[in-house]
Amino acid sequence: MISRFQRKFYIAAIVSLLAAAGAWCVYAQEQRDMKGWGKDDPYNKYYDVREFEKFRGWVLGFKEEPPLEGMSPATILIVRDGSERIDVHLCPTWFAKPKEVGVKKGDRVKIKGAWAEIDGKDIFMASKVKKGEMFEFKVRLTQNGKPFWTMTPEELAAERAPE
Repeated sequence: MISRFQRKFYIAAIVSLLAAAGAWCVYAQEQRDMKGWGKDDPYNKYYDVREFEKFRGWVLGFKEEPPLEGMSPATILIVRDGSERIDVHLCPTWFAKPKEVGVKKGDRVKIKGAWAEIDGKDIFMASKVKKGEMFEFKVRLTQNGKPFWTMTPEELAAERAPE
């Protein structure tokens, strides 16, 4: 006969295994459907840490479009810095949609990342968008440009953990 404690333990173990399997399936599905956003895909090779810079600007809005032919769409932040309009590539739209970024039209933001030229157009590939002192949206590691969307769930949780 199974005791009440053993029954709870077995149920908890089964639920944990199912949750882990579900998380792995989601992770595996995202990895399979990168559509040009993989760590070693051509697009991510445009991010060069030697071109790292930061600037401040005003959010004009967002757009969603593929950065290169054959890729899934990017979430692109449109920013004004003085008289210059800058397209800031944040991440794949499937990783974060514009409403999930945490900034909106009219916000003053500080952006860190690297400049790149794609199809003859200068763009900025963000690693972090910061608004005020309390909010930041991180999408790449600053030191090497590793995209958050290519990280394992454990790596991503470690990066997003409060300091």
